[in-house]
Amino acid sequence: MIEVNESNYEEVVLGSDQPFLLDFSATWCSPCQQLKPILEELAGELEGKARFGVVDVDQAQALAQKHSVTSVPTMILFHGGEMKERMLGLQPKNAIAATIKALG
Repeated sequence: MIEVNESNYEEVVLGSDQPFLLDFSATWCSPCQQLKPILEELAGELEGKARFGVVDVDQAQALAQKHSVTSVPTMILFHGGEMKERMLGLQPKNAIAATIKALG
């Protein structure tokens, strides 16, 4: 998973030629920590079909505000430089995968 912040957001997320799932997370958030291995597993399974990144909302507050992230975890799925889906809270692996695959 790619660490995303204000300085690389446009290039990495909006410039991606594949669907890009951006996880807004925090180190103190228990559901965020539970979600991390799920996303890492999906990143391996969907390699070449989708990209994954994480934003630490404490370190990239402006980016979180830009996307109106008020609770973590929040996952936003981008494709073609545009936001396509938003998922709030801890989600099961199959639901996340289905959302990504629906764009493919």
